[in-house]
This record gives sequence, C-alpha cells and structure tokens, in this order.
Amino acid sequence: MTGRILIVDDLSINVKLLEAKLSAEYFQVLTASNGQAALEIAAAELPDVVLLDVMMPHMDGFEVCRRLKTEPRTADLPVVMVTALSDTAYRLHGLEVGADDFLTKPVSDIALFARVRSLVRLRRLIQEWRLRDEICGHFGGGPPAALDHGPARIMIVEEDPLAAAQIASPLATHKVTVAANCAAAQAQLGRDTDLVIASLTPDDRDALHFVSYCRASEALRQTPILLIAGERDLPRLAKGLDLGANDYLVRPIDPNELVARTNIQLRRRRLQHSLDQNYRRSLALALTDELTGLYNRRYLFAHLDKLIARVNGDGVAAALLLFDIDHFKRVNDTYGHPSGDTVLQQIARRARDSVRSDDLVARLGGEEFAVVMPETGLDIAATVAERLRSAVADHPFRLGDGDATCYLTVSIGVTATHAGCDDRDRLLKRADTALYAAKAGGRNRVVARDREPVPALEIASRAGASVSL
Repeated sequence: MTGRILIVDDLSINVKLLEAKLSAEYFQVLTASNGQAALEIAAAELPDVVLLDVMMPHMDGFEVCRRLKTEPRTADLPVVMVTALSDTAYRLHGLEVGADDFLTKPVSDIALFARVRSLVRLRRLIQEWRLRDEICGHFGGGPPAALDHGPARIMIVEEDPLAAAQIASPLATHKVTVAANCAAAQAQLGRDTDLVIASLTPDDRDALHFVSYCRASEALRQTPILLIAGERDLPRLAKGLDLGANDYLVRPIDPNELVARTNIQLRRRRLQHSLDQNYRRSLALALTDELTGLYNRRYLFAHLDKLIARVNGDGVAAALLLFDIDHFKRVNDTYGHPSGDTVLQQIARRARDSVRSDDLVARLGGEEFAVVMPETGLDIAATVAERLRSAVADHPFRLGDGDATCYLTVSIGVTATHAGCDDRDRLLKRADTALYAAKAGGRNRVVARDREPVPALEIASRAGASVSL
C-alpha cells in the first residue's frame, strides 16, 4: 500500500535522504523546511503520514504536532516524530501532544517502512470511518455517541508471570486479564476486548501468528494490538506491524510510555466505537434494505458520490460490481414470493462473505445488487467478482423451512474509476454495460469493462448456463 508522506525538517540533507528512501518504496513525498510551512501543506494536501523533525528553529516539532492535532482538519493525520534525542522524557512529551511514534536518527529502514505502512493503513481506516459518519449525517443519524472514559478491557499475553505483572501494574485503573500464551488468549478474546498487549519472545513465532489470527477474524479485526519486544527484535516487530499490529514498545518498558501508548490506542478504539454506533443507528433509520440488511440504493448513491470525489481529488482507485440473479422471476413464479425473499437473503449473505470487510454491498432493488470496492483496480475487482459468482453457482439455495433447494447463478459487470473524469452516472453506466454483456454472453459469468471504447473483457467465465427451475 502506497501513500503520501509529508517530510518536515529544516536540514535539506535529512529531507533528501528520507525522500529517496520513501520514493524508492513508491510513496509520494511532500516536503517542508519549517513548522509553519508544514502546517499549511498538511492542511492543504492532507497527507497520509507526517514525518516531523523535533529540533527546528522558530517552531519545534512538538508545537507543530500540537497544532496539527488541535486543528479539526488535520487532527486525524498520523504523526511520527524523527529525532536524534533518545531521552524518554522527549518521547513522552511527543506522545502527550499527539505523536503516534518516535523514530531515532539514524533511522532504520526496517522501522521506517513498517511504521509508515502501518500508519497509512490507519489513516485509510480513519478516512473510511469519517466518510461513513459524514454520509450518515445526511440522513439524520445525529451526533456521534459520547466517548467512553471508563475502565477498558485489556488483555496481556505474556508467559512470564513477573513480566506480566510489571506490564499490568501501570494499567491498574483498567480491567486487565493475563493469558500465558497465544492459544489461551484466542480462547478468551471477544468483541468487548478494547486492547491486546502481546509479548514477542525470542524465537517464538506464536505472537505473529496471533496477530494474523486477530486480523483475519471478523470479531477481532479492529481490536488494537500493542506488541512488546527487545531491542534486537526490530525485524519481527516490523513484521508484526505489517501483519496488522497497531503499535509497539521496546524493552525495558517505561511505565509512563506504556500508559501513554495505551491511552492513544484506547482513544482510537473508542472513537471508532462511537462512530460505529452512530453509523449503525443511521443505517437502521434510513439506509438499509429491510429484507436483506444490505445498504439500499439511497446510501449507495451517496457513498459513490463521496468516494468518486475522493478518487478525483487523490487519484486512488476504486471499483464497482453490479450483479443480478439469472432468471430470478422463475423462483417467484415456481415457488412463490416468500421463497424468493429467502433466496435474496441468502444471496446477500454470500455476497458479504465473498468480499472484503471494507467493501460495501448494496441492494439496488429487485434482484439487482452492487459492490463498491475502495482502493481496488479492475483486475482485482474481477477476481473478487469471480469468487462471488462461484459462491453463488456452486452451492444450492434453500427455499424456505423445508428441504427444497435449487441452484442459481448470477451475472456480474465490473468496472473501475478513472481519476479526474468520472462521476456516479458514468461509473454506473459502465458497470451496467458490462452486466448486460455478461447476460448477453450466456449468463453465469463475469465481464469487466474499462473506459470506453475499450471492448469488454470476459474474465474467468464458465461455459455452464444458468440452471433451469
């Protein structure tokens, strides 16, 4: 995943070095030589991550970070402070003014790339939360629920009882549980866990598998994970961040830094929870289809408008799938409308299970559905569409409470956005044209269409026709 990085340093040699490293990893780089310029560029460009030097004349990095975090437009920007100072007091001060991490000069490439990639993911996730909250505001969702400031539920994964006690002691105001190993932690974790603090011990791969397990689980995907490891374990910490861990601490642990980093993760967790509650409340009011529980046409169109505006502004990719059930009228005519409703509900479940957690599935009406895929190109979208087509065609559908079943298929049209020249109507028309081509080509297939006048490209379709009822 690439992103836009703002480098702020008054020494041009430092800027050039970081710029060369990040550009080689395909990040887009913005630069500023002083604090005031950094504030202006950040507000105008909204980069994904800010790499901020601490020691600068006129306005130091702490003050720049404080101003970024107090300005609503830039408050969500992840900030990494880069400094030659290794004193814990400086790190704590940086965390207090809102910094997400510290990197010590000379900056390790492993630490730099892992942290930047992790924070770019965080930035995109926050953008998606804010986008959904903004859309919900148009439909009477009301202000977000108040943030919870009570004790959090924290799980510590540490095999050494003494080390676990040392971690738990500064967090005594919270509800802390300890798991001696990752298997025990997996058995105890639930949606109500607010933070996991996991120890990386030498030659132990279980913690990294544990991070991967959490990020693959729908219930635990958004649970923050804070890793703890020794100074020599930086490559494994970097791997942990790439797998989805949110933050890390290096031993020996400073209790104040542990509390500061814990509070940062809990604030984000509670912000997400607040926005999610508002989001769900709004959906229940006006934005979902009553039968399937999917988003409705009204929400889909609003989401597409916002997403395309972001695509046109930032140049990120997005894709759209349109699909409908082949010969669905036969289901209603043969088995009745209640059976048809049951089929539509099963189609909705299979669609949700076939796409990614941040993709949006909507019902346009009748037997027609849509999937919006942010930051996705045409090839990947076509691959996901083929997975969806197979999920429908390969397994029978129940027709009510009895044992009766039938096989059904879907036809899918796929297209992707083109930055600067797209709007909702153009995107929908291309996808609809591709869907029509899939039906005209025999149904039960995927057709992906790029910008006109490029011919439709048939992707991974099968020769089998739709099943007669």
